[in-house]
Amino acid sequence: MMVEPFTDFGLAGVPMAGRAPPDGPLVRAARPPGAAYGVLNPRTVRVSFSALLRIKDDHRYVLFHMRNRPGSYGPPGGVYKFFPPAARLLDSLGFRQERFTSEAGRARADLRGFLPSRSVRRFVTWFDGGAYREDTDECLRRELEEELEEVGLPALAGEVPGLAFAHHRTLLEGPYNVPGRPYRQLRRFDVYDLVTTHGAAAWLWQRLIEVGGDPSASEVVCATESEILHGRCGAALIAPHSAYLIGVRRKRQSDLPPML
Repeated sequence: MMVEPFTDFGLAGVPMAGRAPPDGPLVRAARPPGAAYGVLNPRTVRVSFSALLRIKDDHRYVLFHMRNRPGSYGPPGGVYKFFPPAARLLDSLGFRQERFTSEAGRARADLRGFLPSRSVRRFVTWFDGGAYREDTDECLRRELEEELEEVGLPALAGEVPGLAFAHHRTLLEGPYNVPGRPYRQLRRFDVYDLVTTHGAAAWLWQRLIEVGGDPSASEVVCATESEILHGRCGAALIAPHSAYLIGVRRKRQSDLPPML
């Protein structure tokens, strides 16, 4: 499948800015089925920039239960966080954080929220510069430590600080209209592989594969490529963005909405 470099946000006069990901060009994810690129509210864009971790065994991928979407599973990882010195800049851009009551403490300083469309270009330029925000290693380590606790595997969290990650792909999705919401959405996904060349990482990888393959384990699953694209692994619903572990195309229309 041919993938074109992502060179235009689809917002008038707002070309893609900043540097490419470490291992190649930024690519545009194929539009989710049913998503529309027409103007619904030209003044508001929801942005969500995140890192995802691929933990893979042949054609199976480790997915964790998502506590804000009960019954659904997705890859480890989550949105980047910004540091206090960035707050003034983000305020000047009109950035408003998206707030979820169910994640009141954990979501603090998340780079997930709303911008006026005129500020998207400057936001992306700032993000690509890397100043006053987590880098990918920091984001993935923090998220993995938190999520291992949540899925009942706290003993594995002690190995996380020494983990290394390798860039697999970076995708931009949108902007497009979100069904039932008065805004457009622009999302970035930095997909990284777990590097398993040393003992601790290899042991953590092996344990997650074992737990994911255990039918009695309810918080971790190992889903095949076909199950991810289908959207179900046994009783587990698979979050649509899990498909980006495999390629740049999603097969299903809408994301599962989080608990507010």
